[in-house]
Amino acid sequence: MAFDGFITKSVVSELKKSIIGAKVNKVYEPTKNEVVLSLYNSGKNYNLNLCANPEFCRICLTNYSKPNPQNALNFCMLLRKYLVGGKIVNISNYDLERTVEIQFECYNELNDLVVRKLFIEIMSRQSNIILTNEKNIIIDTLKHFDNNSRDLLPAHEYTFTPINKISFLEIKSFEEFLEIMNTSGSIVSLTKFFIDTFIGFSKPFVKENLKSLSISDSEYSEDDLRKFYNYLKDLINNFGTQNIYCKKISEKDYTLVFGESTEPDEEDLTHINYFIDDFYYNKEQDSLFTNSRNNLLKIVSASLKKVYKKMENINSKLKECEKMDTYRLYGELLTANLYKFTNSPNLSEVTVENYYDNNNLITIPLDNSLNVNKNIEKYFKKYNKLKNALSIVSEQKRETVKELDYIESIVFNLSTARNLNDINGVYEELSQNVVTKKAINKKEKNNIVKKQESNKIELESVVIDGYTVYIGKNNMQNDYLSLRFANPNDVWFHAQKIHGSHVLLRNSENLELDEIPENVLFNCARLAKENSKAENSLNVSVDYCLAKFVKKASGAKPGMVIYNNFKTIIVK
Repeated sequence: MAFDGFITKSVVSELKKSIIGAKVNKVYEPTKNEVVLSLYNSGKNYNLNLCANPEFCRICLTNYSKPNPQNALNFCMLLRKYLVGGKIVNISNYDLERTVEIQFECYNELNDLVVRKLFIEIMSRQSNIILTNEKNIIIDTLKHFDNNSRDLLPAHEYTFTPINKISFLEIKSFEEFLEIMNTSGSIVSLTKFFIDTFIGFSKPFVKENLKSLSISDSEYSEDDLRKFYNYLKDLINNFGTQNIYCKKISEKDYTLVFGESTEPDEEDLTHINYFIDDFYYNKEQDSLFTNSRNNLLKIVSASLKKVYKKMENINSKLKECEKMDTYRLYGELLTANLYKFTNSPNLSEVTVENYYDNNNLITIPLDNSLNVNKNIEKYFKKYNKLKNALSIVSEQKRETVKELDYIESIVFNLSTARNLNDINGVYEELSQNVVTKKAINKKEKNNIVKKQESNKIELESVVIDGYTVYIGKNNMQNDYLSLRFANPNDVWFHAQKIHGSHVLLRNSENLELDEIPENVLFNCARLAKENSKAENSLNVSVDYCLAKFVKKASGAKPGMVIYNNFKTIIVK
């Protein structure tokens, strides 16, 4: 977690220059852990994002819009009641604490000017947003949970989280800092010392800045300490200036550094805010993508498991049907030799000549509780039952094979998904599927996966030697691409007998297939191979034909088509 006290102080310093005096136009709550204030100040519009999500907690200006729920959540309605129309008169944070206080001047129900405060606590799992009056009496909080150290409940007085560390801002000299170090006992690691001793320090901040100054974490001199102390004091004195900027140190973390940077615009006084906005938005999108894909995979895997179980039962019945001709043979042979056993008592078995097999002897088991006539009826009854079952079960198997093939295509689409648009396409498809619709609706209630904002299908495209080529990324896109988007003389590509994307070469000049350059056809075939289940295979056959020869069979699943008049390219 990189949103430490230094980041908080830098963000607040920038916000003071941009949103003091801003009017609150609107309040949104796109998710249960996030509030966005729409502000207007000096001819500019700002969106202030207050996020109490444990993983992405922060406060910053944002350029990204998010869909809002149709029905506003309770805390959002409360903030609209108390803050809309109000003006921000101050924003601050104490020391290097990760609690930000925003003061608003608003008019109450009696049209009297009053002060209201919004406290944003950026503390991982304990993150929260608290609305109070001018006397710090809590009106309400975003999250309601027990806190052993203080009462965060309506009508209670709001108090800051108890602080048990030393304020680095109050240290006046290097000698005072050195004295604190000496009284701390043996110090194995500078990073651990700063984190444990001072307010607002984080591990990434200390480690990265020690590294930038070429100071060892465990082996250091007094000159190294003086150098780092002066560096920190210079950083603190430059809050809100271009000399401080954020540096990404990994895909999951970043930190604040001091020095000259060529990245921020010299006139941009909010570059740290927007760096944080970009960083966390991308992180949220990656997390949402992973979670959505995993949850859809769970649903599809459950459906796949059911279909496999169904296939096992069908195969078991088909195996039983293999005995059908044996029962018929027993019945016919017993009937032909019935005269031999007319006066015989009930038998356990009989041996007769099999005239279907050069009159070789065959032993037929019998039910000794029944006479021979009843055994004949029993065998013919079994034969007729299995004969009827065979036709029904064979049709069931054909349908189950299609269903299995379709679900496997969904698994392939999810495995090749690269962004949320790809996931949303699969989500829409599953929402319309009878097998998965119920499970999807259940997940939707828990806000685990999100619907697309519109039904517009956006196709991925590339340009090859002046020809535009489109690629379907899921079954719904494949259907749209091949059956609705394609012109009759466009060229359609698909890996042969393998799950994969439909690829379409836009043939704007209506050229014949042999008039299109071979390298263009080959590169389109290569795209079909690379976007198929056989992506890593050495040799893949790719079929291609004019789009007018691609049809949808009656009752076929999404993404399933038939085609003719095709040629084949071997992609190595």
